[in-house]
Amino acid sequence: MFLNKNKTKRFLKKSIAMTVGVIVMLFFIAVPSSCKNSKKDVITAFSDRSSMSKMKSTNVETLVSDSGMVKYKMEAGEWEIFDKSPRPYWSFEKGIHLERFDSLMNVDAYIDADTAYYYEKDKLWELRSNVKIENVKGETFTTDLIFWEQVKEKVYSDVFIKIHKEDQIWTGYGFESDQNLEVYDIRRTSGIMYLDNVDK
Repeated sequence: MFLNKNKTKRFLKKSIAMTVGVIVMLFFIAVPSSCKNSKKDVITAFSDRSSMSKMKSTNVETLVSDSGMVKYKMEAGEWEIFDKSPRPYWSFEKGIHLERFDSLMNVDAYIDADTAYYYEKDKLWELRSNVKIENVKGETFTTDLIFWEQVKEKVYSDVFIKIHKEDQIWTGYGFESDQNLEVYDIRRTSGIMYLDNVDK
């Protein structure tokens, strides 16, 4: 009878151990399947990337070189790249400042804007709100909207623009120029000329 009790106890211990083992195995089998479902839900939630940016950088300062020479400097409060948008673009929602350097690394032209967008496929810049551009002649152009088509090498706008020259101020609605802002045409113009140096 003593032997039978021991056998019974050993049998019970083995049964309990086997039952616990089966429960643990079932637990581990069940957990990964629930994890798979939650991962699938997360991936599905982010499957449409057309309105999501691929990259977001803040307080950006970068130099752009050409043939080993630094030509431009760009500063931006925020830079986002929307590569999966139907019309892929870069976004500068917190202002942009661009400077162009001459061969001696002096700034010979600059662009400021509160907001800017760059459409990659079209190679088109759209500058918005408080846009100020200075060309190599020292003339400044101020407006609230201007476009720069790099392929066609032209700059244009269809809103109010003001141009400050050394001794003149020109205003107009609508504007078109070469990309260096040296040869330009203003529509619906009016001009003010300072006559301090004219002989009487």
